[in-house]
Amino acid sequence: MKKFLTAAVIVILAVFLLDTAYYTWGFYVNFSGDKEIQTLTGVEGKEILVDTGEGMKPFEIKGVDMGAGIPGHFATEYAIDKETYLRWFKMIQEMGANTVRVYTILSPKFYEAVYEYNHENPDPLYIIHGVWVNDYVLNSHVDAFDDQFLETFKKDCRTLVDVLHGRKKLNLGYGTTNASGSYTKDISQWVLGYILGVEWEDVTVAYTDHMQDSKNVYDGTYMYTTEDATPFEAFLAEVGDEMIAYETGKYMEQRLIAFSNWPTTDPLDFPEVVNKRFMKCAKVDTEHIHTTKAFRSGQFASYHVYPYHPDYLRFYEDWKELPDMDQYQLENGKYNTYGAYLNLLNRHHSMPVVISEFGIPASRGRTQIDYNTGRSQGYMSEKEQGEALIDCYYDIKKAGCAGSIIFTWQDEWFKRTWNTLANEDLLKNAYWSDFQTNEQYFGILSFDPGKEESICYTDGDVGEWSKEDIVAEGQGLQLSAKYDEKFLYFRVHQKGLSLSGRKLYIPIDVTPKTGSYYEQGEGIRFERPSDFLIILDGKENSRVLVQERYEAFEAISAEDFGGENPYFDPPDKNSPIFKKIYLGLLMGQSISDQATVQKQERVETGKLTYGNGNPNDPDYNSVSDFIINGDDLELRIPWGLLNFSNPSEMQVHDDYYENYGIVNLSIKEIYAGIGEDSDDNTRIGMGKIPLKGWGKNPTYHERLKQSYYEMQKIWAK
Repeated sequence: MKKFLTAAVIVILAVFLLDTAYYTWGFYVNFSGDKEIQTLTGVEGKEILVDTGEGMKPFEIKGVDMGAGIPGHFATEYAIDKETYLRWFKMIQEMGANTVRVYTILSPKFYEAVYEYNHENPDPLYIIHGVWVNDYVLNSHVDAFDDQFLETFKKDCRTLVDVLHGRKKLNLGYGTTNASGSYTKDISQWVLGYILGVEWEDVTVAYTDHMQDSKNVYDGTYMYTTEDATPFEAFLAEVGDEMIAYETGKYMEQRLIAFSNWPTTDPLDFPEVVNKRFMKCAKVDTEHIHTTKAFRSGQFASYHVYPYHPDYLRFYEDWKELPDMDQYQLENGKYNTYGAYLNLLNRHHSMPVVISEFGIPASRGRTQIDYNTGRSQGYMSEKEQGEALIDCYYDIKKAGCAGSIIFTWQDEWFKRTWNTLANEDLLKNAYWSDFQTNEQYFGILSFDPGKEESICYTDGDVGEWSKEDIVAEGQGLQLSAKYDEKFLYFRVHQKGLSLSGRKLYIPIDVTPKTGSYYEQGEGIRFERPSDFLIILDGKENSRVLVQERYEAFEAISAEDFGGENPYFDPPDKNSPIFKKIYLGLLMGQSISDQATVQKQERVETGKLTYGNGNPNDPDYNSVSDFIINGDDLELRIPWGLLNFSNPSEMQVHDDYYENYGIVNLSIKEIYAGIGEDSDDNTRIGMGKIPLKGWGKNPTYHERLKQSYYEMQKIWAK
């Protein structure tokens, strides 16, 4: 009996050890011998070839990028289930896309969904898979040859190969069971290739090239560098070569490979005026990385290119003299610098070029303006988003690129951007939808508040309003309010309501710390000390003003935009001055020729847009704020515009000048009223709006944006 137990224990330990060695450590013995290497992809000149079952033929990549976030969860929680992926894959393919690009290893649910969707599908959805580089390492003190960088990168490449072949047990290490498990589904037959890395930090590239100047040569089995290569390019060649070697040796398969890049580290030459304005200090040129005959699949160049940033060609003229550049001159005399830049990129390369990110956010907030073609980063409606995506796609095709991938499939509430991130609680922004943050709205799939529909649509139909929503009455006017995970809604009711020849005012008291009973510009008085004043002055001149003590832009960004430091002489807590609300715009972050700080621009984000806010109506305008119909006006205000840092827990900005910045303040109610100018200085009465957050459990439903259907017309025809 003892011998039996001993033998059983030995067998169990042996099985456990072999399982761990094979599925966790990646250990293998190559028994393939002279077995022929398999590949479903190839490269011929500037074209990508794919064997879809009828031999190698030219294949245009038409794809969407897919993130890992859904409302109520951060990306590292990996909360998307298999059923959701399957539903999305069907919608993506119905749009006419043939490829999904993901950036990093996801939970096993993604790979199970790919297998289930494709394994009996004669028209499968292909995958391009990325290998992520940790942000902390990328922005740390080390160069790319440090073990924390290089060895981790190579290990992650090997791990991904095993994951795609269904032979890996893995814990992604983010404290959630969704990020752990067994990867048992082999989806390699549908994986076109890899994009290795991220949008490289130019300073990391430059630092590597400076600190490791002797390591500019790599000569591997599958990849090698030319004599013009930089150390960073040699680093990339080493990573790519070892990844190819690992998959070739273990699985006898190869597939396309590319290295991530973007304009910040592009290989093009620019005049000094551009280099100084945009602080261009590094290049990554994959033309310096060649492949040997042993690598059958081929290499392509991958770039993330958007029409608004960085618009290098706008700041010099010489490129217009190059051959064929006159084709990018528009009817108004301006130039389509996006199309021209893509042309220059494609001209530079001898290999296929894929624009693996291009996109336009359908957000209310804005960070950059495209001055030539109007495809700006933010304050674009869903319809305008679709039109801009089509224009970008045609520009990519015209430049001769081999493929294009839309950024991105779904909106992601957890995202942040530079001109609003100081205003939010970044540990809670996955739990509400901030229409002011453009990064959250690149998707062509929207997550709208409400389980099946939103609590209110600003469309002129007031059927969703009831007497219980009334908060204030006066001067023959009635104000009602309600809210959800994205907006605070108001309804103004009056028999025969009109804004012709009159102004209406909605004062809002948000914080108990500050506010004014009086707004001196309009001469309007309020019943409570108010922080915001909504002025309804016709379709073209309505806006939200903020009391200057509670103006976030001034308190956070004044010096960055040419103003004085407000903390030396803070506004009074009860100041009667109300100001316009602004967001900063990115215009190039460097120094000018005179070595003075480059002034930035700003945009008035408190300006209100008239239109229909119901996505089910044909005249829907996704960035509209208010509408009038008969006796009623409906209005929606994003939480971020009212200085809510975390509406999921009903937290707002505390007094900036008491805290030297933004600190959360919890509140249980706000107050609002409705009125108009009067000769007897009547104060506008204000009623309470009780507030209760939803914590980590927001409600939402999926909705395909107008931009989805615009792209479908082009890709699915």
